[in-house]
Amino acid sequence: MIVVKLNQPQFEYDIHSLVKAFYPAEDVKVFEKGTKEWESTVGMPECSVLFENDSIVFSMHTKEKNNHDDKFSPETIPEIKDKITDVVALEEGEERPSVKCKLKHLLYTVLSGYTGKILPWGSLTGIRPTKIAYGLLEEGYNDEEVHSYMEKVYDCSKEKAALSIDIANRERKLLSILHYENGYSLYLGIPFCPTTCLYCSFTSYPIGLWKKRVDEYLSAMEKEMDYVSEVYKDKILDTVYIGGGTPTTLEPEELRRLLSYLKNRFDFSTVQEFTVEAGRADSITKEKLKVLKEFGVTRISVNPQTMKEETLKIIGRRHTVEQVKEAFQLAKEVGFSNINMDLILGLPGETKEDVAHTMEEVSKLAPDSLTIHSLAIKRASKLNQWIEEHGIETLKNTEETMEIASKAANEMGMKPYYLYRQKNMSGNLENVGYATEGNFGIYNILIMEEKQTIVAIGAGTITKRVFPDGRIERVDSVKDVGLYIEKIDEMIERKRNLLSE
Repeated sequence: MIVVKLNQPQFEYDIHSLVKAFYPAEDVKVFEKGTKEWESTVGMPECSVLFENDSIVFSMHTKEKNNHDDKFSPETIPEIKDKITDVVALEEGEERPSVKCKLKHLLYTVLSGYTGKILPWGSLTGIRPTKIAYGLLEEGYNDEEVHSYMEKVYDCSKEKAALSIDIANRERKLLSILHYENGYSLYLGIPFCPTTCLYCSFTSYPIGLWKKRVDEYLSAMEKEMDYVSEVYKDKILDTVYIGGGTPTTLEPEELRRLLSYLKNRFDFSTVQEFTVEAGRADSITKEKLKVLKEFGVTRISVNPQTMKEETLKIIGRRHTVEQVKEAFQLAKEVGFSNINMDLILGLPGETKEDVAHTMEEVSKLAPDSLTIHSLAIKRASKLNQWIEEHGIETLKNTEETMEIASKAANEMGMKPYYLYRQKNMSGNLENVGYATEGNFGIYNILIMEEKQTIVAIGAGTITKRVFPDGRIERVDSVKDVGLYIEKIDEMIERKRNLLSE
């Protein structure tokens, strides 16, 4: 365990994320001065972040210089010899965003110097790097100025800064056709899956246990749709996204009921993109795809995550590589011309050769877009237990594997159009969406850039209202399906307090 002691209650998330990025195999704890935890960790390997009147002081215990094992662990305590201390000056009255940037730059400089590691995203710990580039471009900065800013302020590599700028420019063009002030997008969550994948932390429940209550769940969603369609009847609906879970765990008649009600309650004449995450091959049938096509769905996902049979079994995907190929061809036969595929790099035991094989197999199918994920280790997922049993070193994702995926996407005629990061990502890398011209996922950009209100319906969903002044307020629905059904009137009231202002 690495303990970070903090004398003021601020920036805990950023401190934890940055230290964890350098020491992914260690349990990192941030404790505030005066707490029991602070007192109980005396004698453990530690760092300290001390806010003083005109400076921030970062100290860390080090070992003898000839000891190249840079892990902090109880058995190394006798070898701890001195401290490395560095300081950054603060200006009087300096505002929080500036203080945070200085703090993270300080931590990054010391930890990078000590460990010899250079993180591709530098001191950036947030999930939306392109939002920084996007905002600066909107303010009138040119590409070169944005590039310099990201390198200087956030210690970004040249490659990652350039990627952010490229994507931000493309996003600005794609979002220019949307209705920001008088428009919105709609998300509907179907929280059921055939099984729960090893890495998953989303709200999902095994469909086998909930089959008898699906009708109740749809009835609750219909009540939410009634309210939203009425309160936003004068607003323009730009995009609709049905996600999960796995929406295609619903039976064809259940999908028909959902889509029929949705199309009857909302004006789709202005909708520019209608996505349904078909997702897992073991939930996709020709009859379900025909229902989606009948109701005007323009974009779907068929998500293998990997084309290695052994890995599919490890992560709990109860379908084969051949089923993925069959599902994709079915979608083509039904007439879908915008099909996305999701892949995850850094899955248990996978090597760069496995990634290359997956990209080769995907290229043969020629999807219209790809989302390349770096595996994120979520606290609520089963992956944590797997790591305890097999070790984190079995999860390998590097710049090289990302480059293999990027090169394959480029050879398929795709360009990167959105990007986001998550906490505890393998290799401290990123997720990138690639697409061919005309098949960029608008909703995906909106969810990252937070430029438009997104109203979310269903259990475990979060509605985000974007106000004209740029302020963003959120309201969530309970994750538990049973509670969502039982308390649907309360869920609607939560929305009423946010949306009717």
